[in-house]
Amino acid sequence: MRPALQALISLALIPLVAGCPSAPASANARTAPEPIDSAPIQQWGYKVVKEYPHDPLAFSQGLICYDGGFIESAGQYGQSNIRRVNLSDGAVTKRVNLDNKFFAEGATLLNGVVYQITWQESTCFTYDPKTLKRIGKIAYSGEGWGLTNDGKSLILSDGSNKIKFMDPKTMKVQRMISVFTNNDPKYPQYDLNELEMVEGEIFANIWHTDVIYRISPKDGKVLGVIDMSGMPVDTQGHSEHVLNGIAYEPKSKRLFVTGKCWPKLFEITLEKKS
Repeated sequence: MRPALQALISLALIPLVAGCPSAPASANARTAPEPIDSAPIQQWGYKVVKEYPHDPLAFSQGLICYDGGFIESAGQYGQSNIRRVNLSDGAVTKRVNLDNKFFAEGATLLNGVVYQITWQESTCFTYDPKTLKRIGKIAYSGEGWGLTNDGKSLILSDGSNKIKFMDPKTMKVQRMISVFTNNDPKYPQYDLNELEMVEGEIFANIWHTDVIYRISPKDGKVLGVIDMSGMPVDTQGHSEHVLNGIAYEPKSKRLFVTGKCWPKLFEITLEKKS
C-alpha cells in the first residue's frame, strides 16, 4: 500500500474454508456482535514450512507464482515497479520501473497477461509475463489496492468493503460483492487489501492487521479468518511494513506470504483452530 496511510496448503483442501488511506477505523468494528449468519466462521492459524530471502526494499503490493518463482508488484511513488523474482535466493532477475507519478498496487496473471493496478492513478498496466515488456494500459474508475482473478474476470479491492469483478479488456465493473465483519451487514469490513484466489476462495489481507480473510467470490460471505500473528520477521517497528502479499501455486498447492519491505518470504500451511 502507501507510505503514510498505508502453503503449501497441504490441507486436502476439503472445501477450503478460509491495501492505501483507510476508511474510518471505527467502522471496522472488530468487536461486532455475534454473526448473523448461522454458519460459524472457521478460525485458522498457520505453520511456517520454509523461509526464503525477500528484498527488504520491495514495498510489496502484489505477488504471483510464476515459472518456479514470482512476479511481484512493488509500490511507493518514485519506487514503483514490476519484477521477476527467484524463489530460492530472492534475486530480482528482471525489473521494469513505473513513472514516478504512479503508485503500484496489486497484480495478477490472467490468460497469459500480467495486470498491475495503481493506487490513485486509475491506470492498469499490462505486461508479457516472460519478458515484462509492457503491452498496454487500461483506465478504470476509483482506487486500486489488491488484484486477483477467477480465470475470467479481474477481481479488485479498493480499500472499501467492496470487491469488484471487472472485464479484463475494458476494466468495466461486471458485478460487486460486499464483505462484513462477522458477516453482519451492520459492520462493513473496510481495508480489504492484497487479494489471491485460492481453491475457489478469495484470500484477502486486511490492511494494518495480522489477519487474512477467506471470502466467497459468490456473495462476499466470510468463510474463515486466518490469524497470521507472530510471523518470524523483524519489521523494525515500521508501522507500514505490514503483512501484504499472498501467492498460491495451484499445481503444487503451495501457499506463500510476505509483507511490505519484509526481508523474508514464507511458505506456509494452514492449521484449523475451530
